[in-house]
Amino acid sequence: MRTASFPTSDLMNETPVTLSVNGCLKGIRLSIPILPGAMVFGAVFGTVCAQKGLSFVETMMINSLVFAGAAQFVAMELYQAQLTYGIMLAMIGVTAAVNMRMLLIGASLRPWLGSVPGWQTYPALYLLTDINWLLSLREYGKGERDWGIYLGSGVFLWFMWAISVIPGYLAGSVVADPSIWGLDVVLPAFFAVMLVPLWKGKRQTVSWGVAGLCSLATWYVFGGYWGIMTGAVSGALAGALIDE
Repeated sequence: MRTASFPTSDLMNETPVTLSVNGCLKGIRLSIPILPGAMVFGAVFGTVCAQKGLSFVETMMINSLVFAGAAQFVAMELYQAQLTYGIMLAMIGVTAAVNMRMLLIGASLRPWLGSVPGWQTYPALYLLTDINWLLSLREYGKGERDWGIYLGSGVFLWFMWAISVIPGYLAGSVVADPSIWGLDVVLPAFFAVMLVPLWKGKRQTVSWGVAGLCSLATWYVFGGYWGIMTGAVSGALAGALIDE
């Protein structure tokens, strides 16, 4: 009986994986249409940081070094000027819960990056986001084997994300209540749009529906951010158990 394993040998021996400047530039070009939404997303985070009392340097550092999008927002929801161990543990917990998806997202890149030397792969995973993951898988499915697409889009998005907080932070003193300007809907709208290219049919419809219902029920009963965890786990189980 043959044991299950990652398809590293069969797939990657068919067409060698390469890395080139042209591939990186292609990754940048593919990222441009998504750039306006990502930069608005980052600007809103800058506004949130200003409202929370973070300095400009602190805002730039958290946005550049953490580079975690939605996890940054939920962590800042819990942030207080006087930090306690309880608050810090809660921030760590919700950040870990939101980023649990990166375990599966990273594993799905194995067929492409599995043959790349570790000293290149592991630093490059710092640049992994939902956006360049989608772009990379789409291009891989088309037969592309230049992983510069992933690297180029990741570096480009990281740089633009890092600087996008500047206008939002500077406007933070002017925008007393971001919800008045509709900025509080940027995060859910951004992720709703991200779902569109992921939808494939029955399995996604059912698993997303289960995840949404469990998350809402958890929020209604317990409040807080536990719905992130229960929604992720219930949706994954539903997707695993259902037949196409």
